[in-house]
Amino acid sequence: MKKIVIGSDKSGFFLKEAVKVHLAEAGYEVEDCGTKNVDEPMPYFQVAPILAKKIQDQEYEKGILICGTGMGMAVVANKFRGVYAAVCESTYAARMCRAVNDANVLTMGGWVTADVLGCEMADVFLNTGFTQGLEEWRQEFLRNAREEVFSLEKQIYAD
Repeated sequence: MKKIVIGSDKSGFFLKEAVKVHLAEAGYEVEDCGTKNVDEPMPYFQVAPILAKKIQDQEYEKGILICGTGMGMAVVANKFRGVYAAVCESTYAARMCRAVNDANVLTMGGWVTADVLGCEMADVFLNTGFTQGLEEWRQEFLRNAREEVFSLEKQIYAD
């Protein structure tokens, strides 16, 4: 079964719920790491680390975080080694963050993204592979670029 982890703060709660239902109907096992009740919201800086740790520990390959704009979630999630969160506001951006940047966390904004678009973006994000649909020369460039990013990350997080 396909598995995905998802989370939101209060501002992203209703979009998260719509995406969660959509993904469950599409056959995904969906783990919700918060906010689980709009009357008991968790702030973005508490939700993002829960999800990021699950990606970092390889419990999940990909995740989705939703706050008001997607930006706060991305800032926090990107603090974790091996987590590459991308703020997207279109299906094009959702596709390119996977194909070009190999992002493993999609972040969206509940204030700026309608439910239907959020579901479409989640589908595109989850069904696009790294370098998918790109020219061979670009695929080679991006594979090499990804290795350079991994090297940089290793330097930054050196113990």
